[in-house]
Amino acid sequence: MSNLQNIRRAFDEIASHYDEHAALEQEVCNRLLERTSFNRVLPARILDLGCGTGFGTAKLKKLFRKAQVTGLDISMAMLTGLRRRSGLLKPLSGVCGNIGALPFATRSADMAVANLATYWCTDPKAMFSEFRRVLRPDGMLLISTFGPATLRELRESWSSVESEVTLPEFPDLVEIGNALVAAGFREPVMDMEIITLSYPDLGAMFAELEATGTSLLIEGWDQGYGDASALKQAYSAFVTDARYPLSFEIIYGVAFGPQEGQPMKTPDGDVVTFSVDALRGSRKVQ
Repeated sequence: MSNLQNIRRAFDEIASHYDEHAALEQEVCNRLLERTSFNRVLPARILDLGCGTGFGTAKLKKLFRKAQVTGLDISMAMLTGLRRRSGLLKPLSGVCGNIGALPFATRSADMAVANLATYWCTDPKAMFSEFRRVLRPDGMLLISTFGPATLRELRESWSSVESEVTLPEFPDLVEIGNALVAAGFREPVMDMEIITLSYPDLGAMFAELEATGTSLLIEGWDQGYGDASALKQAYSAFVTDARYPLSFEIIYGVAFGPQEGQPMKTPDGDVVTFSVDALRGSRKVQ
């Protein structure tokens, strides 16, 4: 079974109770969408990429009531949640698809949002190229993702007990900004913050990581946690007031789609594309 199929199956399984545990994902979404105020074009069509149960999709529809808002997710079960948020006065569309190979027409969107979703794609270069492809010139891209300090306490505790569990290495703010520039996006603005959650014990922490799908990012998770008592002892160095903290470095990025003819770097050299309308507009009438 491919990694994509594993992700789809896992989110299908947790979809029914995902919202009960997704406080972090929802809070980050709220903070990311504050940045929509910097948009340069009033969006007529918005894509929410990796939309989950549609929390952000519904928020975008509330912010831009006249826009057509479409959520994309790999899990059909998660999209069931989006359909529940849809209604006569706030219609939302849901599409099942892969964030790394978008099933949308070129230059079909004025805004694309990806909240805590980009790290599920194993080919970030292709993914950012797809984001650029579907955005119209001056279209706005907003992303949030995990940075290197995410799960720091778990990483240090597990490494000290030599567990077989391996935590992911997330790219930093500069790497993500450079990837956006390489894909052809203009004027990327990046910033970050640390959000720390706390739990009464490791059991509650692990249950939430599983309920939100975050545990899928940790290699060896499904093989068990190793020596639980040793891990608890190692983690005690971080415990304060009987609470177990867990840090998440959140990186935010805002960038804009390029104008017609702006080159994009590829392994085969710079590639320049023009829309048919732009080419027609450049022709002189005799």
